[in-house]
Amino acid sequence: MFIFKILTALIWNIVIFGGLLFLPAGTLNWWRAWVFLGVVVVGTVATMIGVFREDDELYKERLKPPIQESQPLTDKILASLLIASFLGIITFIPLDVFRFHLLSQPSAIASALGLVVYVTGWWIISLSFKVNTFAATAVKHQADRQQTVIDTGVYGVVRHPMYAGAVLVMVGMSLWLESVAAALLAIIPIAILVVRIQFEEQFLRQELQGYDTYTQKVRYKLLPYFW
Repeated sequence: MFIFKILTALIWNIVIFGGLLFLPAGTLNWWRAWVFLGVVVVGTVATMIGVFREDDELYKERLKPPIQESQPLTDKILASLLIASFLGIITFIPLDVFRFHLLSQPSAIASALGLVVYVTGWWIISLSFKVNTFAATAVKHQADRQQTVIDTGVYGVVRHPMYAGAVLVMVGMSLWLESVAAALLAIIPIAILVVRIQFEEQFLRQELQGYDTYTQKVRYKLLPYFW
C-alpha cells in the first residue's frame, strides 16, 4: 500500500512538472529539465519515506484539495491565486527559455546555485512536514484532530517555514532552468504568500489556543532576522 502511495505521488509530480515544462517548450531535448525532474523524483521518494510513512494522518490531510468547505472565503481566494501563480511560473519558464528570451541567461554558477537553492527549499518543506502533523493545504482550525501549536524544529526559527521553503523552490527552480525573468516573476506568488501569512496569523490567533504566545516566542514570520 505504501509503495502505491509513493508511485501515486511520483506520477502526480512528474505529470505536473513534466507537462508544464516540456509541453510549452515543444521539445524533450532539454537536459536541465530532465535533471530537475530527477531531483523531483528523488525528493518525492525521500519525503514520502521520511515523513508520510510515519504520519498517515498528515498524508491524508495533504491529499485534501486546497479549497475546502470549512476554509474561510479569504483563504479560498488566496489559495487559488497562489496555485495559479505557482503553476504560471512553471509554465512561463520554458516559454521564456525557448521563445521569449526576455533577459540574459544566468551564469553557470548562478544556475547551479539555483539547483542548490531549490533542493534547500524542498528540504525545509520536508522538515516542516516532519514536525507539523497539522500542515494542511488550507487555513483552518483542525479541531477534529486536536490541533496544537507547533514550536519545535524549523518552527522554532520562523513561524512559516513551509512558505519559506516554497520561496526558495520557486526562485531556485527558475534559476536552474535558466530563466531570470521567471525568478523575478516569482515576486507575484511570494507577495500572495505574504498576504496569506497575514491572514493566516490573524485567523490562528483567534482560533488556535497558544498561537499568540508562540508569535511572541518566535519573532520572525518568513525570513530569520528580517521579517
